[in-house]
Amino acid sequence: MGREHVSPHQQPTRRTLDILATLIAFPTVSRDSNLGLIEWVRDCLRGHGIGARLSYDDSGAKANLFATIGPDLPGGIVLSGHTDVVPVDGQDWSSDPFKARIADGRLYGRGACDMKGFLAAVLACVDRLAAAELRRPVHLAFTYDEEVGCKGVRTLLADLQAARISPAACIVGEPTDMQVVTAHKGSRNYRCCVRGKEAHASRTQDGVNAIEYAARLIGRIQDLADEYALAPREDSAFDTPYDTLQTALVNGGLARNIVPRDCEFIFGYRYLPDSDPDRIVGSVQDYARDHVLPRMRRKFAAADILFEKQSDNPALRPGPNAAIARFVMGLSGAGHAGPHVSYMTEGGLYQQAGVASVICGPGSIEQAHRPDEYVELSQLARCEAMVAGLCEHAAEFQTDTETTGEAR
Repeated sequence: MGREHVSPHQQPTRRTLDILATLIAFPTVSRDSNLGLIEWVRDCLRGHGIGARLSYDDSGAKANLFATIGPDLPGGIVLSGHTDVVPVDGQDWSSDPFKARIADGRLYGRGACDMKGFLAAVLACVDRLAAAELRRPVHLAFTYDEEVGCKGVRTLLADLQAARISPAACIVGEPTDMQVVTAHKGSRNYRCCVRGKEAHASRTQDGVNAIEYAARLIGRIQDLADEYALAPREDSAFDTPYDTLQTALVNGGLARNIVPRDCEFIFGYRYLPDSDPDRIVGSVQDYARDHVLPRMRRKFAAADILFEKQSDNPALRPGPNAAIARFVMGLSGAGHAGPHVSYMTEGGLYQQAGVASVICGPGSIEQAHRPDEYVELSQLARCEAMVAGLCEHAAEFQTDTETTGEAR
C-alpha cells in the first residue's frame, strides 16, 4: 500500500495555509481559553454537515472537540491534535507570533509546528473526507491543555467511553518530520514538601533547616540520574536510552536570619516504556523515609516529608501499534518507522484507553516552543497527502486483532 513521496518543493494548498493562519491568530496559550478556536472549528465542520461533540473542563472556559466523518460504526481512525500552545513571554520573536508569516519556504508563528500545522492540514481535507464514500469512520479529536499535563485528552476519553464511542486507532499529529513514531517515554512530576522547624539564625541548633534536608533529597535524585545514565539500554531505539530525572523548581525560606521551616521542590522523570515508574519514585521516597526523615525527627518529632504526584503521562509502547504503524507508513510514504522519542504525547493515554496509536505530523520538534517557531511548507504538503489518502484507503486499515484473530 505504498504511496509516492511528496516532493520537498511541493507546496500545500492555499486552503491549508489560510486555515493555519486563522488557527495561529487564536492565542490559545494554555493559561487562557481555547473556546474561540474550538467554536470556529465546530462551525466550519457544521458547514460540511458534520456535527461535533464538545467536552469542557471544570471552568467551562476550555473544551475538546470530537467529530466523526463517515459511517456511524465502531472502530475507525482518530486524527488527534492539541489546540493549546506554550507562552511567548520573554521570547525574542522577529514578528508577531500570533500572525502567520511565510518566508523562505517556511510558515512562522506560535503553534505553526506544535501543532496547528497538523490541525490545518486535517481541516483542509474535511471537504474531501465528507464527500468520500468512507466505509470506516474518520474521527477528529482536538484537545485543550496538552502542554500542561495532557489534561484535555483525559476528559475527551472519558466522554467517548460514556458515549460508547470506540475508535480502533489514532494518529497523533505532533511534529515528527512526517516520520512514523511508534514509541515515546512516559513522564511523571512530583512536588516534595519538606517541613522542618524555624529558629533564629544565631541558634541553628534549635531549628531543623528544611532547605538543607531538601538538598539531601535533591542530591539523591541527581545520584539516581547519574546511575541510570551510566547504564543505558544497549538494545534501545531511544536517542536517550535510559530513564532521566531532574529537579526543576525549588522554593524555601523567609529571610537570611531565619532557619527555614519549609522548602518544596518539583522533580520529574522521563522513563522508558518497559521501566517501572513506581520503582523510580519509590527509591526517592525510600531514601527520604530511611535516611533523611529520621535525622530530622531526632531534632524535631513533628518534622515531615510529603510527596504529591502532579502529573502522570504513560509511555507509548511500540508493540500494540504494529498495524496502525504499517498503515500510516503506507499513507505517508515513509519506508520505515522513525526513532523512538523522549518527549511525551497524548498517544500514551490513547493507547492506555485501548486505542492503538502512532505519532506522525509535520514539522520538527526542534522548532517547538522556540521563538520564531516555524513549519516547512513541504512538510504541510506531505501531511495533506497523508490525510487525503484516508479518503481512499481508510477501509484498508485492519487492527492486529482483525489480522490475526487474536484478542487485543
